[in-house]
Amino acid sequence: MTHDIVDQIAGVTPELDALRRRRPVTREQLQASFDALFRPVSAEHVSQEERELIAAFATSLAGSTDETAAFYADRARHADPERADVVLTEAAAAVASGPFGSYSELGLQDESTDGERYTPSDAVTAALGERLGAALAHTHLLVLRPREASGADLGRLLAAGWSADGIVTLSQLVSFLAFQQRVITGLRVLAAAGLAAVSESEEEAA
Repeated sequence: MTHDIVDQIAGVTPELDALRRRRPVTREQLQASFDALFRPVSAEHVSQEERELIAAFATSLAGSTDETAAFYADRARHADPERADVVLTEAAAAVASGPFGSYSELGLQDESTDGERYTPSDAVTAALGERLGAALAHTHLLVLRPREASGADLGRLLAAGWSADGIVTLSQLVSFLAFQQRVITGLRVLAAAGLAAVSESEEEAA
């Protein structure tokens, strides 16, 4: 078995390992993405602490009992204990079942749904800094209201001190975390349901 981050969080078993070995490229790319985002060559545009705090916020929007959320919450507490407490408190208050948002296209308006918007309070912004506060608001947008994202939202990040390269990294980080979280949730569901076992014939055929 390999011991990558998905294996660690999902609690890999021999059956899950066999299942994951059927998609070796996906497995390798997931770990490579984690390494690129959380063990970067340069943290010039997004600090290591910001990466950990944003990851904890993004994944905790699914609820504190989520295994991926617990993993990133622990990393955030080690990276920046004081701000991690604030970030995790904010995430707990912002948990929602989204995604939701408004469609502007003709024929799709009936598919629109509404939900809470997240904007950090003045006190939270003071505790986290304007830059991180803006990043959390944008993260909430990308996770729960992606269809509403606009140029104005990017403008707010720029005004808070984010560079263009930093905004790209932030978007990549949130996108990666959403995919990783879905993979881990799926693997744990399969394991719990006893559906992860792969017969030798199936494995050979793959």
